[in-house]
Amino acid sequence: MRTALVIGTGLIGTSAALALTRRGVVVHLADHDPEQARTAAALGAGTDEAPGGPVDLAVVAAPPAHVADVLADAMRRGLARGYIDVASVKGGPRRELQARGLDLASYIGTHPMSGREKSGPLAAGADLFEGRPWVLTPTRDTDTEVLNLALELVSHCGAVPVVMDADAHDRAVALVSHMPHLVSSMVAARLEHAEEAAVRLCGQGIRDVTRIAASDPRMWIDILSANPGPVADLLTEVAGDLEETVRALRALQSSDEDKRRAGSTGIEDVLRRGNAGQVRVPGKHGSAPRVYEIVAVLIDDQPGQLARIFADAGSVGVNIEDVRIEHATGQQTGLVQLMVEPKAVPVLTAGLRERGWAIRQ
Repeated sequence: MRTALVIGTGLIGTSAALALTRRGVVVHLADHDPEQARTAAALGAGTDEAPGGPVDLAVVAAPPAHVADVLADAMRRGLARGYIDVASVKGGPRRELQARGLDLASYIGTHPMSGREKSGPLAAGADLFEGRPWVLTPTRDTDTEVLNLALELVSHCGAVPVVMDADAHDRAVALVSHMPHLVSSMVAARLEHAEEAAVRLCGQGIRDVTRIAASDPRMWIDILSANPGPVADLLTEVAGDLEETVRALRALQSSDEDKRRAGSTGIEDVLRRGNAGQVRVPGKHGSAPRVYEIVAVLIDDQPGQLARIFADAGSVGVNIEDVRIEHATGQQTGLVQLMVEPKAVPVLTAGLRERGWAIRQ
């Protein structure tokens, strides 16, 4: 691939353009908002000048509701040898293109499973897709050359290609992305009018659950409007669990011992099923999840503290597998939770203590 056209210079489109440009591909940028395309160009994502002829690959990074229109226009104008989109829903756009009578041999639907809470070109980065799954949904009609161009794009972006059926993809993202986002928003909505004293007690748990609720509502309306059925089906199942859980909690309030016992059983059931589901979430680099132990270190909120901890851990030969930070309410201190292999705990603990770090037991 020597040339590409990225249509839509938001977070995903600009990030893909930055990655391609870094690999020497000549990237042309287009957007319904010319100012946004100019911003992406200024960031080094390519040029906002129109290509002089057909490019090798056109990447359509428009919202799901507009993908079919943009693709159809690009294909009829012959802007590229191959066409892909990066929308989060795959079945709908393909059916819309088929209904318009377009030859889909030059098209393949794709979806990079990566993003951020922020949108727009200023949030983009060439490393956004590094190590992340990038779904490809070819059919028997897909031209081999187009599939190879799509795979080359995925490689340039440092992502991991995953081939799926389009409708199976839509059901999968409803489960792992769209439904969780709505549930996160529902939990976060409980905080909107909560008493300030209660909100000040927020810890890492509520931050984890509500983090994705910070995303742009307009973007999510577009996404959910393109995949409402599978999401609604999953929320119906969640609603059933909620009803059962509410009944179990009410039973725990009863003075009847049998009802309390039944309530306890009901709560235990949903918690155990949650355990069973959580362990299926892939671990580091997409591998099977592993159990790590935590070494908790107290730190001051000052520049360079994290860098020092990581450097000290490296000096004793310990690899930090993951990290979390909890900030103390009303104080300029925090607790860094370093996740490491169980056998590394005594080595890391001793090494950090020798270097003056306070370890919380």
